[in-house]
Amino acid sequence: MPLTRRHLLQTAAAAGLAPLLPRKLIAEATLGTGLLTTVSDGNLVLPGDFIFAGMPEAELAAILAARHIDRQRLTPECNVTLWQHGDQTVLFDVGAGPDFMDSAGALQGNLEAVGVTPDQVTAVVFTHAHPDHIWGLLDDFDEPVFPEARYLMGRAEWDYWWDPATADSIGAERQLFALGARRRMEAIEDRIERFEDGTEILPGLTAMLLPGHTPGHMGFELRQGGEQVLIVGDAIGNDHVAFARPAWEANSDQDPELGAKTRVALMDRLAREQVPVIGYHLSQGGMGHVERAGDGYRYVPL
Repeated sequence: MPLTRRHLLQTAAAAGLAPLLPRKLIAEATLGTGLLTTVSDGNLVLPGDFIFAGMPEAELAAILAARHIDRQRLTPECNVTLWQHGDQTVLFDVGAGPDFMDSAGALQGNLEAVGVTPDQVTAVVFTHAHPDHIWGLLDDFDEPVFPEARYLMGRAEWDYWWDPATADSIGAERQLFALGARRRMEAIEDRIERFEDGTEILPGLTAMLLPGHTPGHMGFELRQGGEQVLIVGDAIGNDHVAFARPAWEANSDQDPELGAKTRVALMDRLAREQVPVIGYHLSQGGMGHVERAGDGYRYVPL
């Protein structure tokens, strides 16, 4: 997956607001004859315990200090993957939209800054239905932002969030996640295409079940011209503790034990096969590869 360029995109330059808004890092690479771009939706602002609660504090502190990570406050990037090949313009997830966090919801403006308008998107593929991945589906009038797109989600993930019982069983801190997901899914109920693990859902794009973060969380293996990349969503949720200690259970996963098992197997494959990876919350645009580092791993941005 050769890197073609990495540049800083000023989202409001055209509006004359460049000095007022932060720049967003965009990573871009070719894959075969297609183009992969990560487009920023902004970032989240999270308490450290959202991920770190229950981890061994002394060892955790050393890992975070080495990477200059604040134990109390995290600001992970949100990197939406854009795949352009021939007449296909595919988005993997749609960001948070305007209703989740003030620091996120920048996808539409950043898409337009890289030359893509919402009506040009031919397919939206969801990794999972957490707010920062699906709440950007609707506009202010509750209409789909991407009117010409096909919508695709793994069957297990769709069924989980569609079930009315999920809002009662998911826990109070995530109940709003379930209600928000259901509202957006209702808007595309008659257009959704559901698929199973291992299905080639688009040419060269194969679904890969990576459960734990959510019950039906999907990753995707994209192959073109003898090259491949794994789009892993939140199966690897950060580039610090998830790499250093992938077997540690993360509080951000809905099933922490299963999430850790999935992460360990995924890290092993990425390092062993040297397959490039794109992660939704990985830093510097989210594109890179995985190297072994002692008894853990290291993320190496492209």
